[in-house]
Amino acid sequence: MPEQLWFTQILNHLFAGPVTALLRMLHIAPKYPSAPISDSFAMELLVFTFLLILFLLLRSRLSVESPGGLQHSFEAIEGFVLSQSRDIIGHHSEQYTAFFAIVFIFILICNLIGLIPGFESPTAVPVVPLGCAICSFFYYHTQGFKHAGIGYLKHFLGPIPALSPLMLPIELISHFARLLSLTVRLWANIFAGDLITLVFLSMVPIGFPIPFMALHILVAILQAYVFMLLAIIYVSGAVAEEH
Repeated sequence: MPEQLWFTQILNHLFAGPVTALLRMLHIAPKYPSAPISDSFAMELLVFTFLLILFLLLRSRLSVESPGGLQHSFEAIEGFVLSQSRDIIGHHSEQYTAFFAIVFIFILICNLIGLIPGFESPTAVPVVPLGCAICSFFYYHTQGFKHAGIGYLKHFLGPIPALSPLMLPIELISHFARLLSLTVRLWANIFAGDLITLVFLSMVPIGFPIPFMALHILVAILQAYVFMLLAIIYVSGAVAEEH
C-alpha cells in the first residue's frame, strides 16, 4: 500500500471499488486495487472542485452596478489574459481567452496547493503537466482546422513546395516536441520547488524556510504564466493568416 495524503485516503475509502472496477473494464490493471486513486489525481480533483465552487459562487454574485472583490479579481485576470493574447494573436483573440484563462488559473492553483500542509502540488508529478500539455496540443490544432479548414495542413509543408517532403517530418517532430517542452518545464520547476521547500522545512521548520516558500510562490506564478503564454503562441501560429 503506497503512502497517501489524507484526502486521497478518503477518496480511496469511498470509491476504491468502483474505480478499480472501471479500470478493469478498460483493461487497465491497477497496481493497488484497494488504493487505485493516486495523490496527484486526488489533488487535481480537489482543485477542480474548488474552482467549480468558486466559479459558481462568482456567477451567482455577478453585478454591473456593485461588483464585489471576487468579481474584480477575476476581471483583472481576464483582462490580463486578454491583453496578452491580443498582443500576440490580434484583435480576434477574444474567442480563445476563456481557454487561456482557465489554463492559467488551474495550473496556478495546482502549483500553489503544495504550500498548504497536508497537500501536494499535482503538477510536481509528470502525468499532470503532460495532461495539460495534451489539452493545449489538441486545442491549438483544433482551432487551426476550425480557422483554415483542411488548408491548415499547409502549416506542416513549409512555404516552398519543393521542400515539402523534407519539411513535413521536421514540422511533425517540432509539434510533438512541444508536448515534451510544456511537460518538462512545468514539472521540473514545481518538483524542484516542492523538494527545496520540503528539505528546508524538515531542517529548520520555523522562520528560515519562508524565503524559499516566497520563491516557490514566484516560480508557481511564473510557470503558470509561461505555460499560458506558450499556449497563446501556439494558437497564434495555428490561426495565423498567410501574407
